[in-house]
Amino acid sequence: MAPTPPAPPNGTDTDRRAALSLPRQAVARTIGRLQSGYQRNVPWAVASVARLRREAGRDAHVSPTAWGLDHLETLAELREERRTADGGKDGVSPAYFSSLAYRSRQEQERREDTAVHVAVTLWALHQQSLRDEPMHLTGWSLGRSVRRLAHGQTGIRDSGSATGDGGTADEIRAEERVENASETVRRRFVRIGAASDTDVLATRLREMVLLLRSARIPLDYTLLADQLLLWQDENRRDDVRRAWGQDFHRRYGSSRRARTDGVGGALDPDIVPAEDFEAADADS
Repeated sequence: MAPTPPAPPNGTDTDRRAALSLPRQAVARTIGRLQSGYQRNVPWAVASVARLRREAGRDAHVSPTAWGLDHLETLAELREERRTADGGKDGVSPAYFSSLAYRSRQEQERREDTAVHVAVTLWALHQQSLRDEPMHLTGWSLGRSVRRLAHGQTGIRDSGSATGDGGTADEIRAEERVENASETVRRRFVRIGAASDTDVLATRLREMVLLLRSARIPLDYTLLADQLLLWQDENRRDDVRRAWGQDFHRRYGSSRRARTDGVGGALDPDIVPAEDFEAADADS
């Protein structure tokens, strides 16, 4: 599945929404509604986050305890909105007029369900017991967050002076160079990239999220949902890995937001060598 091109700057709200994947929209709506309520200790939000947290590691829809959760209903609502828009007044999509198209649509919906379910339940695990800071934060890609963790940093603000975009190699503090990152964290990140199926990927992401929670480092879960959707397409899996590797090798200032490409990765840095992924897969 190719990434949908961004909407034009002067487009309508409908145009902008249509340019976003359904998982990105569903995750944005769900977390946007729950995160503020959870931080304010609103009872319904606290209860919802607790239920979501318990579903981490379980398949969407297969687990009966997940039935009735907000993120799956939100995705279903968005899907119906798009079907109505695609099929006209009767709301019947042309995809249902052939068995091949129907099976293709079913597989796409399964992937969307998985992307949303994994992203939202991981966020619920990440946000657990943290009321003063949001753990979903736009611009904090997986590679960026893991790099910060690997350098032993916490939160999103640096205590010292941050190096800007124009800094030379001599101006970059030695401890911030990628070769000085924690080997333990780096190898956990490599194992995420080397995952061979969705269950293994979700498990390894969950292990990393627990470390990020301890360090109070956020993650962009709308971006992660997009990447999880693409990762399930074997033809796009390397694009997602490339984005993760690029973001890990990119240096960020404390207040800088990542500029992204079609799969959400930062532009122009070095790429993680493929042999790292192969070695990690052999170790797993």
